[in-house]
Amino acid sequence: MSVLRVVATLEAVEVGRAVRITSLRHTHIADRPFIVIPLGLAGEACAPLAALVGSDRDAPELLVAPQPKNRTDRFQLTAHFAGLLLPYLESFTEATEIYEVGRGAMKEQRVRCVDSPQLIVPSPGAASFLRLLGRSTRFRRTEGTFAVDPGVHRLGQWLTWFADQSEFTPSSLQLALTQVLSAHWATGQSDVEDAHLHALMAWIDPPPGSDGPTAARWAEDPCNVPPAGPATDPVFDHTLVELYRAVDTAPDARHRAAAIRQLEAQLLPQLRPTWDVMWRAIDLLRALSPGGKVAPRWQSDRDRFTGFFDHLASGGFPQARREHASGAARRLARLEDTAARYEAERALDDPLVMAEYEMTGEAVVGTVTGGEPDRIVRSAANRVSLRPMITLTVPGLGRFRVGDEIRSPARPTQEARIMAVRGAGNGPYEIDLELSRGMGRSQRPPAPPGTVPVLGEEVCYTSMSFFSMPAALPDDEDTPWTHGGPPALHQPTDDDANEAWE
Repeated sequence: MSVLRVVATLEAVEVGRAVRITSLRHTHIADRPFIVIPLGLAGEACAPLAALVGSDRDAPELLVAPQPKNRTDRFQLTAHFAGLLLPYLESFTEATEIYEVGRGAMKEQRVRCVDSPQLIVPSPGAASFLRLLGRSTRFRRTEGTFAVDPGVHRLGQWLTWFADQSEFTPSSLQLALTQVLSAHWATGQSDVEDAHLHALMAWIDPPPGSDGPTAARWAEDPCNVPPAGPATDPVFDHTLVELYRAVDTAPDARHRAAAIRQLEAQLLPQLRPTWDVMWRAIDLLRALSPGGKVAPRWQSDRDRFTGFFDHLASGGFPQARREHASGAARRLARLEDTAARYEAERALDDPLVMAEYEMTGEAVVGTVTGGEPDRIVRSAANRVSLRPMITLTVPGLGRFRVGDEIRSPARPTQEARIMAVRGAGNGPYEIDLELSRGMGRSQRPPAPPGTVPVLGEEVCYTSMSFFSMPAALPDDEDTPWTHGGPPALHQPTDDDANEAWE
């Protein structure tokens, strides 16, 4: 837990409600997200009991498996789910745009969707449930023995893809709402308690006349608010046993239909409170101003959605059960790269996030009190370069030392090197910085207006890197024998349906 979050947590305890730990929203919230609230059968790894799904706030769709232990009933539920989710996904492919990538002779035109779908689930537990559901359905046969509806097979591919994308921190394609809320607010309760969506929202948006702790205690009682899933309340499970028995022992189709309606009448009140609180949370997030890097990250999400849709449309195979060595290495490198870049972008966008780095000594904020904006230097080859010098007065030095290279979020492409430090004790300190790059193409003074900090300007500098260089990894065909050699082309087999996904 960061220093800033500890301070915010203590303040939340004192004031009795959640405290903002960011000044901006760092996650994209789609105009038409698809909400999925799954319930699983207790004691089973991935037996869908029911789900409340949809993109229409006023018209959620209730999906129910009359007997989750029955294979036919389970796949009927997933087929119904596919019948709702797949048309939603396809609706985003109707409008496309052309954009250019590369420069000069390498420039090429590509096509992508102008928007992308977004799945939102209540918690990481619900996201894990959908991942398992995808693993258990993407290899199912659509012909022959134990055939399933073709939509079930395609649903599994999409659920697996969304789950894979959610592992990348900057992606907003699938969101676990408790994680998104916790990234923007600090409550006065533990991280484990923050995993309870209703309790978390009680701290962030308590009812009129109440406070966070009181509202959270009330919300944590399953007699007042049912769990957000996928686990159900053990007391409610006893009711389910009786309802399933009524379905199984129904003497005819008419009585079985009546028993199923009674089951649905009991399940809807278990899911509807979570549906309503999720939309309230989405409203709160939409009210926050987005950070400057949110839109470019969503653009990358749109690129990936378009690419995967085209892959499936061209008859692409389902994702393999296990990734080969070179693919896994590239995925790990991308996970590390995107996570580091995301943290830098949040700090670049948000002064409150940057304050965390000030507390750890990785950033300083000071005032420009002197400098030589037209300073030039000559190299040994008598080449002239524009190298302005500024003097920054700061209250504390942090971890900075002479020779360090630092950057300002206001001018991320500009490099600054610490040339000298003056001051002692508790400060203030004076830091002499030599600036390079980010001043246009001219190497002669004066520098273009705004490229060099002026006297009296308050500037932040940090040792964080705003740019990263991904590791160079070999192509698949160059995978060394120590890592299995070049991977064989993935060809799904009937045995894949027997994956040990539990």
